[in-house]
Amino acid sequence: MHKKTEPHSFHIPVMGIAFTLDSPIKIAKYGISSVISIVDDFIIEKMNEYYSNKYKLPYKAISTKVEDYRAKRITSYLNTVDSIAKQTFENLKNSFEEKSGEFEKYMDMLPDFSELKQGFVKTIKNNSLKEDVNNWIQNNLKLGSIDINIMTKLDKVNYNKKEQLPSEFNDAHAALRGFANSNLESSVVLSAGMNPRLYSYFENFSDFFPTKENVIKKKIILKVSDYRSALIQGKFLAKKGLWVSEYRIESGLNCGGHAFASDGYLMGPILEEFKNHKNDLISDVHNLLVGSLENKGKHVPNAPLDLKITAQGGVGTSEEHEFLLDNYNIDSVGWGTPFLLVPEATTVDSVTIDTLKRATEKDLYLSDISPLGVPFNSLRGNTNEIVKNDRIANNKAGSSCPKKFLVSNTDYTDKPICTASKKFQTIKLDELKLEDISSSDYTQKFNKITAKTCLCEGLSNAALIKNDIKQKGEEQGVAICPGPNMAYFSKELSLKEMVHHIYGKANVIATNNRPHMFIKELKMYVDYFSNKVNEVKDSASKKQEKYLTTFQSNLHDGIEYYYNLFSSFESNKETLLSELDALKNELFNVKIPILVKA
Repeated sequence: MHKKTEPHSFHIPVMGIAFTLDSPIKIAKYGISSVISIVDDFIIEKMNEYYSNKYKLPYKAISTKVEDYRAKRITSYLNTVDSIAKQTFENLKNSFEEKSGEFEKYMDMLPDFSELKQGFVKTIKNNSLKEDVNNWIQNNLKLGSIDINIMTKLDKVNYNKKEQLPSEFNDAHAALRGFANSNLESSVVLSAGMNPRLYSYFENFSDFFPTKENVIKKKIILKVSDYRSALIQGKFLAKKGLWVSEYRIESGLNCGGHAFASDGYLMGPILEEFKNHKNDLISDVHNLLVGSLENKGKHVPNAPLDLKITAQGGVGTSEEHEFLLDNYNIDSVGWGTPFLLVPEATTVDSVTIDTLKRATEKDLYLSDISPLGVPFNSLRGNTNEIVKNDRIANNKAGSSCPKKFLVSNTDYTDKPICTASKKFQTIKLDELKLEDISSSDYTQKFNKITAKTCLCEGLSNAALIKNDIKQKGEEQGVAICPGPNMAYFSKELSLKEMVHHIYGKANVIATNNRPHMFIKELKMYVDYFSNKVNEVKDSASKKQEKYLTTFQSNLHDGIEYYYNLFSSFESNKETLLSELDALKNELFNVKIPILVKA
């Protein structure tokens, strides 16, 4: 059964830096939840000024000379977003008797199974007084959650001149403090793995602990790739008196942006494990939480707090959406990539939207452009790529690196520098010139060095371009990070069209050749596995051999799970089973002697 208490059964995950930076301002009033990236306080400061002026709110610039400016900028912007979202929501509720269409739009986009929608219909039927209807609206309509995202590993050490600042001024720590000090009552989504020091820092803020009414003002959402990771991180936080309110399961490869591939674990089996062990997860973590809260002298809930399990990555049809909700008891499904074509919900410049609309499967690829060294889902022909290639052609490889959020390399410097920076790439290319290697090897190494691009600027520039905000520094263009799902969405959409597509009231996918989300992910993993095998060829170490063998075995287990699952399908069963056969053969036909045949 669908969960009916929230307005919607979907949410919009964080996308890039700019693409969902102001999404709550646009859609929270319709009861739709979304996630803001707070990695870039420079773009946040610019957007704070822009929206403060647009909505005639007080604004005071926070310069980099102000102590703790990063956290203060984030707090200020989040408060601005909160104020605007609440005001537009109040306007929407008060528009019931007007002809603005906002209230009707809110109700029209709700799914038919929504208790909210059913309650409104019942209220209209049973009440002839406008006052009674207005009271119901004021008491029942919900604002979408304004959540924020922190990539836990982006926790750069900062300095005051040459003096290293304490760890609480690290990038991720300051971002967390910015959220903690804001007026928001929402959630922080922690992604990219565990950061024990950052997790411990949560203890400094009372809003993350339950009140006597068992309410957590600011909740924790963990983005995880498997059950084991969820249990480990959930227990770690519980020992500090912190409850994880939601585990957000994301496909390792079939997603947008950075792709943190699992060791061959597939989405279906992972969701099945969460479904089967959710009560164990709640019980184990709750028991640790109780002991920690008692030791801290804080309020101890007499029963486990609410826990949601959500999923995202590659969902593209209402059938897939409903299947995840019903078969795995998911509380909400994340829809990201398709919303890049919905200007009412996200912020993407017109040139990039046109490129997205034309994108085919071949244009969407798992790249190595990220300075983090993590595979990154990207789009060929984006303006950031064009600018980067022009710079390389003019012997000016590398970015000026104005923001330094992704610095990590210390091979040549005491302080980390970015592998996409001009400084790093110049050093590497000078070294390359001294190597006595073949032309083909030189080209291969050259391309590997210069592949890295400035994502700090590339993923934030769309907001500046779209809102006609002046850009400083060298041109970087826009880097866009859609998942492979973008290949099947080919036109700009209104918010209502997209929401109706999610709930099966419309179909905006023109092609009939879109693979099932589980098949698509499996294909990506088989290709990923094949590439990993080719990287080591015949020179694999025992460690690599063990990794690849385990990877293959996990994929095989996933395929067997899908055989059982798809056999129960009423529609498209034969096609799905045939595709599984082909992918299973492809998996075990990788010609590497270290592989173990099934």
